[in-house]
Amino acid sequence: MTVHRTSFGGRAVTVAGLVVGAAGIAVLWASGVEFPVAIPPGLVILLLGALFVGLAPWRWVTGVGAFLGLFVIAGFLLSGGIPNLVGGDGSTFSGTSNPIDRDTLGTVIGTWIQMIGVLTALIAGVIVTRNNYRKPTQARQ
Repeated sequence: MTVHRTSFGGRAVTVAGLVVGAAGIAVLWASGVEFPVAIPPGLVILLLGALFVGLAPWRWVTGVGAFLGLFVIAGFLLSGGIPNLVGGDGSTFSGTSNPIDRDTLGTVIGTWIQMIGVLTALIAGVIVTRNNYRKPTQARQ
């Protein structure tokens, strides 16, 4: 008798990570961060990816979620977004009476939410995809 593994929990974590990443982009958008088009493309891509990962029946689909997480993380690093994790170029922390203005605080919070979400999607997606391709174990008789 062959035991079939189900990865609904891991798939749900991957989907949740993508949705949280999209929520982070929404916070950035609401904070006034400029995007190339009216609706941030990353928001749409992550939400469509979450829908696809959540509904598609194939065992490799969580790898798509992992790829989307990796894609957003790589774009963040290549675009020089690391200062957004601590509040811009550091000038807002110069000891003035209002060290973090509302826009900068929204950028920091949105960036952290986005990165936590896509990192979760990346890790969960890799683990679940790997587990989906392992050979099933034989049940003990």
